Amino acid sequence: MSTNNGAMMQYFHWYTPGDGKLWKQLADESQKLAEAGFTALWLPPAYKGAAGGMDVGYGVYDLFDLGEFDQKDSIRTKYGTRDEYLAGIKAAQKAGMQVYADVVFNHKLGADEAELFKATPFNPRNRKEAMGELQEIRAWTQYNFPGRGDKYSTLKWHWWHFNAIDHNELDDRNDAIYLFEGKSFNDGVDLTLGNFDYLMGCNLDFDNPDVRKELFYWGEWYLETTGVDGFRFDATKHVDSEFFLEWLDHIREHSGRKLFAVGEYWSNISEALEHFIKETDGSMMLFDVHLHYNFAAAGKQGKDFNLQTIFDDTLVKEQPTLAVTFVNNHDTQQLQFLESVVEAWFKPIAYALILLRRDGYPCVFAADYYGANYKDRGTDGNEYEIWMESHQWLIDQFLSVRKEYAHGDQYDYFDHPNCIGWTRIGQKAKQRGMAVLISNGDDGFKNMETSSPDTAYIDITKQIAGTITTNKAGWGEFRCKGGSVSVWVPK
Repeated sequence: MSTNNGAMMQYFHWYTPGDGKLWKQLADESQKLAEAGFTALWLPPAYKGAAGGMDVGYGVYDLFDLGEFDQKDSIRTKYGTRDEYLAGIKAAQKAGMQVYADVVFNHKLGADEAELFKATPFNPRNRKEAMGELQEIRAWTQYNFPGRGDKYSTLKWHWWHFNAIDHNELDDRNDAIYLFEGKSFNDGVDLTLGNFDYLMGCNLDFDNPDVRKELFYWGEWYLETTGVDGFRFDATKHVDSEFFLEWLDHIREHSGRKLFAVGEYWSNISEALEHFIKETDGSMMLFDVHLHYNFAAAGKQGKDFNLQTIFDDTLVKEQPTLAVTFVNNHDTQQLQFLESVVEAWFKPIAYALILLRRDGYPCVFAADYYGANYKDRGTDGNEYEIWMESHQWLIDQFLSVRKEYAHGDQYDYFDHPNCIGWTRIGQKAKQRGMAVLISNGDDGFKNMETSSPDTAYIDITKQIAGTITTNKAGWGEFRCKGGSVSVWVPK
């Protein structure tokens, strides 16, 4: 799965304003983003969620409602209307970028009616341990889609299309997962908590033929309707891995296109990611979660973090052609459930590590690029206001360098715990390379080979003024300031 020298942007964050203007913004900004060096955009879930016009998209209600029907007290989604979404996609593609759609297959939320049926309560901390007998429950599992009716699809969802839920209106307890009568948890999922099939809401039963048929059909419909170039799959560790392989094979064959695919398998256990890759025959890339955690640890530990280990246990080190590298995303930003902050001082270093190296397919987070300001309650119940700094200028510099100079062989100089560097030597006679130096301690310097003799280099980050000139053998002593990164390119 080749991504060449491309770079994608996650074009949203959890607190993207709910004013319905994102799709219009996409159309307006696509050309500028393409000129900056982005080759693809990952867009948020575009269908109606349970919270209507304020839903981020992961509380999926109706996969067929792209902001077209009056459902959940809104016609538009959080990001705009169906027509605006389609126009935004076309604008991005016209500018030369690919568009990846966010797909949530794990669950549904916001049912229209409750149903009576039987289920067995299981321990949410050990999904192999029953906490009671088979019993009658009342749960919100019926989806009629009254605003859409039968347009695009006639299937109405009922309890038998799911296998579990975490709420029973006939019982006050809120500490159980109810496994429906005649159902079982899928085996092809992460083994955390015994079996991590269930995540939230009405959990889809991929053994049900109606569910499989509907999702295969929806994939055809969605692709024909939107013309997207690929998919980002949410919560992949909670969905039967075999289903992803079958669905992707079907959609790729149906469309006759080499559609891009990346999965969010949120685990820093490298063996789990390797197992998923094996089960799906390497048919999709995965986000490098362990690399993100390394960045977070490095930012917090400062000079006590050994930079020589920054790629230890990462997917990009073990499976470089299948790794999507990232610094932050919507789940890790402050006040979210998976909050895992990469400190602001370390973000330029982290983005250099994903944008200016040979391996991995880098993904820039919108809130790091544009900055963000939002309020929400933390896990302690208190309200906080968060300011995220914009790193747009520096990321744009890195994207430009990635396009012009990040080519050819890569020479690594990971020979000091607080100062590491690398060079790229270019591919053509007239295409000279670059040098990168990073320090998380004192000011750094390192003698590195560029294969460009007698060449003057300047630091595009403007951290260090003046030039560094290589000798007749193409070696130069490159420098950076403490706690920062300098990127040297031919003057």
